[in-house]
Amino acid sequence: MRRLPFYYGWIIVVVTFITMAIGVNARTSFSLFFAPIIDEFGWDRGVTAGAFSFGFLVSALLSPLMGKLMDRTGPRTVMELGVVLMAAGLLLAPLTTQPWHLYATIGCLVGAGSICLGYSGQSLFLPNWFVRKRGLAVGLAFAGVGIGSIVILPWVQLLIDRTGWRSASWAMGILVLVVLVPLNLLLRKHPADIGLQPDGDDAPTAAMIPPPSNVVDPAWAAVDWTLGLALRTARFWWIALGYFCGLYIWYAVQVHQTKYLVEIGFTSTSAAWALGMVSLIGIPGQIALGYLSDRIGREWIWTISSLGFAICFAALIALQYTPTLLLVYVMVVVQGFFGYGFTSIMGAVVAEIFQGRHFGTIFGTIGFAALGGGAAGPWVTGILHDIYGDYTLAFIIGIAVSALSAVAIWLAAPRNVRAVAGRIHRIAKAV
Repeated sequence: MRRLPFYYGWIIVVVTFITMAIGVNARTSFSLFFAPIIDEFGWDRGVTAGAFSFGFLVSALLSPLMGKLMDRTGPRTVMELGVVLMAAGLLLAPLTTQPWHLYATIGCLVGAGSICLGYSGQSLFLPNWFVRKRGLAVGLAFAGVGIGSIVILPWVQLLIDRTGWRSASWAMGILVLVVLVPLNLLLRKHPADIGLQPDGDDAPTAAMIPPPSNVVDPAWAAVDWTLGLALRTARFWWIALGYFCGLYIWYAVQVHQTKYLVEIGFTSTSAAWALGMVSLIGIPGQIALGYLSDRIGREWIWTISSLGFAICFAALIALQYTPTLLLVYVMVVVQGFFGYGFTSIMGAVVAEIFQGRHFGTIFGTIGFAALGGGAAGPWVTGILHDIYGDYTLAFIIGIAVSALSAVAIWLAAPRNVRAVAGRIHRIAKAV
């Protein structure tokens, strides 16, 4: 490949940014289709919304298989498969006449495609391209979701208002195919695949002084980690617990906050604004916390993000007694700027502990646990509301789960296997 004037890893970041902007928001667009579908068919809300939940289940079940496919074939195969599945679901959804059609298209096909194109799929290869700037690169790439929500979702809503949800679904399906099929042909799994080093460093020579190693535990780092070996370590289960709890609190808030705000007296417009602002504020948060994780460590950023959600739950509880816009602003800022920092380091934590040929299979299996938390959070929160008549206990549990998530990642301790760039000098001093 001809030498570029810049590191090819930044092309990988751009491709991921655009893929996330379109792919993640294509799935999110179901929330815009939801109302017109109910108006047209008169189906129960639970039955209709169940298509989205079913897609979550499909995503969780396919996560380990996606990781194994990534290990064997690389990102181009996984991403293009995701593009085809998602586009097929969006293009076929307008033919819906029965609820099961929605489950097969928006649920199964779009759900299966989204696990490839979303956070889990991109985290399987993007961390390979960077070491010193891993958190920053992932944060920049994943900020595409927030930008996409600002650009794509209003466009989809405009199409729905003018021509109906079917035309909007067709338009999204065509956009996914036309943009993402050629774009993802640029992907490669490792910089070594095209003769490069991570971060764009020069290839080492005998005359060069080798850069300081980031390996803290040489015995652990030397292991060729397979899924079977990983499953027999405490670290694997601490990560799985931390990620389960992380997505539990993320989706418990995301699914219930709009309805909760309306129930305690805010207008539907204000509630929708709050949800949109979370994604907007999450853009600088993901980038800043991703960069900061390269300096101070992944555990600290996971703790900051967990604390963000804990404060968010506390603000939601306080809003029940003092429904002021100031508390809404606090809830939005801590959830978006701090809470969304999770996404910047999910791939990095696993890569720094279980880096190797089978990383995709290991991460995909952990992804199954994480998505299980994403499914459990909204469900448990809703059940507790139905039992007790309000969200107070559910939100208190959310605070406890936030703390458990942070503790679990500290116990997984990626810092004790490989150090981030800002901590490498401490290894050198110790040696």
